[in-house]
Amino acid sequence: MAKRNKKEEEEEEGEGFLSQIKTETKKSVSAVLLIAVSALLVLASIEKAGPVGDAIFSGFSKVFGIGYYLIPIACFAVGVLFLSTLEKRFFSASFIGAGSFILLVLGLIDIFAPSKGGWLGNVVGSLETPFGVIAATIIIMALALAAFLLTFNVSVKLPKLSLGREDVVEEEEESEEEDNDEEGDIEEEGEEEEESEEEDNDEEGESALGSIKKFVKGMVSGEPAEAGPINTKRKTSIITSENYVPPPFSLLKSTIEKPTSGDLRANANIIKRTLDSFGIPVEMGEISIGPKVTRYTLKPAEGVKLSRITALSQDLALALAAHPIRFEAPIPGKSLVGVEVPNKAAAIVRLGSLMTYSDFTDSSSKPLMLPLGRDVSGEPIFINLEKMPHLLIAGSTGSGKSICIHSIIMSLLYKNSPEQLQLILIDPKRVELSAYDGIPHLVSPVITDVKKSVGVFRWTISEMDRRYDLLLKAGSRDIRSYNAAHKDEPIPYLVMVIDELADLMARYGREVEGSIVRLAQMARATGIHLILSTQRPSVEVITGLIKANITARIALQVASQIDSRTILDTSGAEKLLGGGDLLFISSDYSKPKRVQGAYISEEEIKSVTDFIVENNPTQREESIDGEIEEATEDSSPDIFSDFEDSDDGDELYNEAVSVVREAQKASASFLQRRLKVGYARAARLLDLMEEKGVIGPGEGAKPREVFIDQEEQ
Repeated sequence: MAKRNKKEEEEEEGEGFLSQIKTETKKSVSAVLLIAVSALLVLASIEKAGPVGDAIFSGFSKVFGIGYYLIPIACFAVGVLFLSTLEKRFFSASFIGAGSFILLVLGLIDIFAPSKGGWLGNVVGSLETPFGVIAATIIIMALALAAFLLTFNVSVKLPKLSLGREDVVEEEEESEEEDNDEEGDIEEEGEEEEESEEEDNDEEGESALGSIKKFVKGMVSGEPAEAGPINTKRKTSIITSENYVPPPFSLLKSTIEKPTSGDLRANANIIKRTLDSFGIPVEMGEISIGPKVTRYTLKPAEGVKLSRITALSQDLALALAAHPIRFEAPIPGKSLVGVEVPNKAAAIVRLGSLMTYSDFTDSSSKPLMLPLGRDVSGEPIFINLEKMPHLLIAGSTGSGKSICIHSIIMSLLYKNSPEQLQLILIDPKRVELSAYDGIPHLVSPVITDVKKSVGVFRWTISEMDRRYDLLLKAGSRDIRSYNAAHKDEPIPYLVMVIDELADLMARYGREVEGSIVRLAQMARATGIHLILSTQRPSVEVITGLIKANITARIALQVASQIDSRTILDTSGAEKLLGGGDLLFISSDYSKPKRVQGAYISEEEIKSVTDFIVENNPTQREESIDGEIEEATEDSSPDIFSDFEDSDDGDELYNEAVSVVREAQKASASFLQRRLKVGYARAARLLDLMEEKGVIGPGEGAKPREVFIDQEEQ
């Protein structure tokens, strides 16, 4: 009994030694040995390997015949394959394929040159007896080709017989096959990992991953559950208009890329062990592979507070060697916690690939349907601007804010003709939206003058009032019902896009804020929608009134948790990865939804806009430009005067004088309450009024004397 136990201990020690060797090391050693055997067999065939080599050559020649020379070739090929492939499951398949190929070739040799294929060739060549020479040859050649493909893991494809959008569908099918391969890899990698670990770790890994029953394909397969790509016979565009030539989809890149997520099973084990070490038992669940992050789901044991799990984000980031880690606790609609880990290599979500889905192409009744991107499961996300009905976008420099705006504008251009949609583009930075100058959808050229932009707001408000008058006369509730009853003269949707709201708020804050609030409250029924963006998510730019009236918001990567709360009223945006990684919140989502935004390059934007301009003449109404100019000139001078150019040094001076004249009293606290400004500005206004002789100097606790009467102008 003691001897038996000793033997078992020795075996366990041997297994422990092998488990310490990495799989990559085993692969490299096997490759070196195979290449060395190949060289030895070649030397033996030319009598350069000594007596041992001669004996090997003599014995192998009897077994393989002239097929002996295939053995060193096969050994060398499989050895090179071991060094070049990254797919562990190909190792056993390579052996089987190479061995089968050699046997089948020996059979062919024996059929056409009897006794030259050795003993093995004679066995395989015996198929000639029941099938005859021709049939046996066809069978053996087909099997040999299959063995060759298995050895090198290659496939045979017919040339493409058609062009256009069919190629996109074919690429999606290929990506689905690759994803299926990846699922197999994950399972076999897990098996090899379990074999290489000690028995205790094996049991722990099995219990940790026993509940993982499927890995969600998501964007890797390009084939979501409900939003699949449309058939290959669809049109090159989705607009049918006699007076408008829409841009074709071929101008946009539509390739579907595949992310690199790393070792999923190993990461799941790390997450479980790390939480266990802090006394938090969890059961691992489904894994979702997205373009930017991979989400691992887990179910904590009963009685575990979610705050204990979310507090360990830094510890998990250290254990996984990945930063930042974001928790979704809980996942909406599920009793699970999501752990979002950045992928080793992110996948670009191209706008063209999202436009192939029926959610976008078949939504003719939703002209403002926009492809936003793909979520953490790889599923495409579409949003309806008409339903939101306004959108606020904020993020730091380089987070992908401008690309997001371009994707939205491009989607609108692909879905709507100038008769269906009008655009107002305000670009204080002068470089972001200038590419769209000249397209027939624009109400006026791209607005770059900040002062003129306030006139555009005034014109938009008057246009809203005009549309309400039309709806009232027609007895229609909104623009959709009006257009259904007046198909000959429909009212086009009007979308105003502001690329940098901070510049407008810094100079004409009160006027701009008031206009935005009024449009946000009333313009939905008339088909007027706002898209605002800023790279300064501060309370001075995104005021409480603006946030209260624009509930649909997109937060890209920001610098701090304070900025995230300013946009979303919750943290999370500070942990985004940039490059289009965003959080979207609207009335449809109870919590912010993480999405990898759609990407469109400058070359694609230029090609689309050039096509629209070249094939569609611009027929802009000059009267609209004149109305905008009049609205700009009619603006009150105290609102449009700059801070430096103001005679009084403050744009609120005139209003402050009016307040003091009416109340017949002046103090800093009084001006703070009435003008809703800070103490410093209120004190400066008092100093200005004192310099102008409007009020007297301060005399301690006594109130200042007011020198103007209520009737004075």
